[in-house]
Parts: sequence; C-alpha cells; structure tokens
Amino acid sequence: MEKLLLSEIVTAVRGSFGYPSDIEVTSISTDTRTIEKGAVFVALKGQNFDGHDYAKKAMELGAAAVITERAIDGAECIIVDSTQAALLDIASYYRDKFNIRLVGITGSVGKTTTKDFVSLVMSKKFKTLKTYKNFNNEIGLPMTLFNLTNEHEAAVIEMGMSNLGEISRLSLTAKPNICVITNIGYSHIENLGSQENILKAKMEILDGADENAPLILSKDDKFLKTVQVRASRKKIFYSVSDKSADVYASDIKTKDDKIEFTINSDGTAYKAVINCLGEHNVKNALAAFCVGRECGISPKDMIKAIGEFAPDGIRQGISVINGAKIIADCYNSSPDSAKSALHTLSQIDAKGKKIAVLGDMLELGKLSKELHLSVGEAVCGEKIDMLLCFGEMSKYYIKGAVKKGFEEKNAKQFDSKYELSRYLKSVIKENDAVLFKASRGMKFESIIEDLK
Repeated sequence: MEKLLLSEIVTAVRGSFGYPSDIEVTSISTDTRTIEKGAVFVALKGQNFDGHDYAKKAMELGAAAVITERAIDGAECIIVDSTQAALLDIASYYRDKFNIRLVGITGSVGKTTTKDFVSLVMSKKFKTLKTYKNFNNEIGLPMTLFNLTNEHEAAVIEMGMSNLGEISRLSLTAKPNICVITNIGYSHIENLGSQENILKAKMEILDGADENAPLILSKDDKFLKTVQVRASRKKIFYSVSDKSADVYASDIKTKDDKIEFTINSDGTAYKAVINCLGEHNVKNALAAFCVGRECGISPKDMIKAIGEFAPDGIRQGISVINGAKIIADCYNSSPDSAKSALHTLSQIDAKGKKIAVLGDMLELGKLSKELHLSVGEAVCGEKIDMLLCFGEMSKYYIKGAVKKGFEEKNAKQFDSKYELSRYLKSVIKENDAVLFKASRGMKFESIIEDLK
C-alpha cells in the first residue's frame, strides 16, 4: 500500500474524527489478526460477528484508528453511517491514485479462471495485480485494491455477486476501463428469480466503468450476444462456434489432457495450447486474448501466456491416485459448468471406466429439480460409464440420466459421502477416470482425500 494519510481516509469516508489526523497509514484491515502498527481497522458487521467488539483490541495492537458506527471506549474512532460502505469508499479513493489499465471480470461461471488467463496475458507487457483466489466480494475486492502500488501498470479484478446492486457497488469502487462478462447462467437464481435479472446484475459492471471502456462478451451466450449498450461503447465478441465473432476458435482438439486449437483474429490464425480440458476453458482463453488485443499485447506473447495456465487443485485440476485419473472440479457447480465438466470427462484420455461423481448444485431455488434433471440428461450424451451421486437433489441426476437411456444399474445415489467413498474405492481401477463435481458447500474434496 502506498502512502495514505489518516486525514485522507476521514475525508474519503465522510466520517467524524476528533483526534490528530496527519498520521501515515500503513494498511487497511478488517481482521485484528492482520493488524500492524499504523493500520486502520474497519469494524465490519456480519450475521455471526461484529467487528466493533474488537475495536479496542485493534488499538492495543497498534492501529492508528478504527472505523466504527458508534463511539467505542478506548478506541480512536472515525464514526460513519456504515462501515461496509466506508471500506468501499476508502478503496475507491485509493484506486483513484493510480492511472492503470483495470480489467473488471464478472459472469455466472468461469470468472476466476478467466481472471487467471487474463492476468497471465496482461503480465506479458504490464506489472499486473490480480484478485487473490476468488476474493471478489465487497470485502475481498477492496482488500485487493489496497495491494496496488506505484509499480503496478495494470490490475485484473474479479467481481462476484448474489443479488442486484452488488456488482454496481464493486464497479463504482474499482472503476474498470475494460469489462468482461463470461456468461449468464443460473448461479444465484434463487435470489434473482430469472436469468434476465442475472443479466441485469452482471451488466452493472458498466456502472463504474470508464465512459469508453470496451465490453468483451461471449457470443456463444444467448443473452450476451444480443446485449445493447450505447453506440459509443465498443463491444467485442469471442466464440468457439460463431465465425462472425471478433475472435473465434477453430480446430479444437484434445490431446494428452490438453487442448489444441486455433485462435482467429483480424484475419490471422494463431495456434494455441492450454494445459486443461473443456471447451469452456477455450472460451476463457479467448476472453483473455480479446483483453490483450485491446491492450496492444502481441499475439505471440498472448499465445505463450495462455499456454502457461495451470488449473488449481479443486478447479478441474487433474491428478493421478492409485493409477486412476482424478478430475477435481468441486469448487463450485451450476448447470452449465456441470455439463461442461461432464464433457471434459468424456474427452479425457483413459483406457478404463469413466465415472462421474456428482453432488448437489446449490442456490437454484424453485428451478433446482428441473436443472438437476437437465444435468442428468446430459450424462447420456457423453461417454460416461458410471454415475455416482450424493445430496438431497442428486436423485434427479439419476432420474434425468435414466430417462434418456442411461443404464440404471450403473447409476447410484448414496446417503452419505462415507458410503459413496467406500463404494468408489471398491469399483475404481487403474486407468479409470473419475470426475468430482459439486457446489462448494458439498465439500467433495474430502472424498478425493479419502481415496489417497
């Protein structure tokens, strides 16, 4: 974090403060475990905690001041109406100190992977900051921005949401000058009610964007391909199927658990390879290519950067356990990402059985049954030998699969992850391939650990 005076923070949050404010602030913290001398502690409130209870402790640990919604004995308080709003206000003020290229990324699925592809591409030309892991909410995004320094020339910022208004607040804080929307799926439809409302929420990324910030979109998404923006804003489309897109992929082939494909842009074809499977990852790479294209990065460097991507452990990482290939894709799940994962399993090079281990997709509301059925139906369109399921809604995977012709004897639902794990151990053999796909709350990584 670059130099920031306490007086600047008081001004940024429009707070009340009755103490000397010409003090240099070293950091912003929302957790007393990270307090260092000269930090400003923001006392956030949640369902199960209240940071105000730790304000005095923050001062004892060396904080220069605390931001609170009320006076606290033993603490030098900058009093505001909302500490959550204050955190965003400080981050917005701090972001304004940097004249950088800032790429904002949102979408129903693929945000984090796209962020990683984009940051690799941007790093070929610019000193680039990126969102850590998936710190993409109204706490994580500000904390990412506080890591900006005068050495940075670019930032790649992921924006997540669960309801209307959240992306707007994040965009107004980060002020992107390039915007990317990956897709419009079903994540958080329980809160938003429809895909049309999800689209509306994702389009809020433009609320804080530069007036001329280009909008990069997937032309393969039925909602995004018809998005309307004002005439002065440039729209850039990418696709794996539509050759009318500004950037499109062709000759997509799977080889040795990698994907080889051709990127077509401005009348030129470029051979590319990514170290993961799944057509959705080709789309993520194309989005990154579009960003680099806008930033003047050479195609040669972009192709090299895309080839350096490696998925992390529970985001479709491929490992080998006892001779079987394990596809761990249990960070999150939605109908679109689950179908993509099933297609990935179908593509993987394995001499033995292909086993799909599926858990519930969460936060789908009244559409949950219908959407679980649709994923089950998709099992039949892939080269999959066995379907193992766990979760309250997972029975609909089996119903959907059997309805489309999947052999019922090869589909089983389990009452516990322990039972699933025990059965899996009894059937898995060397040279098999096993996909684990579920929402984060299902904690499917524990089953993978049990196989080791």
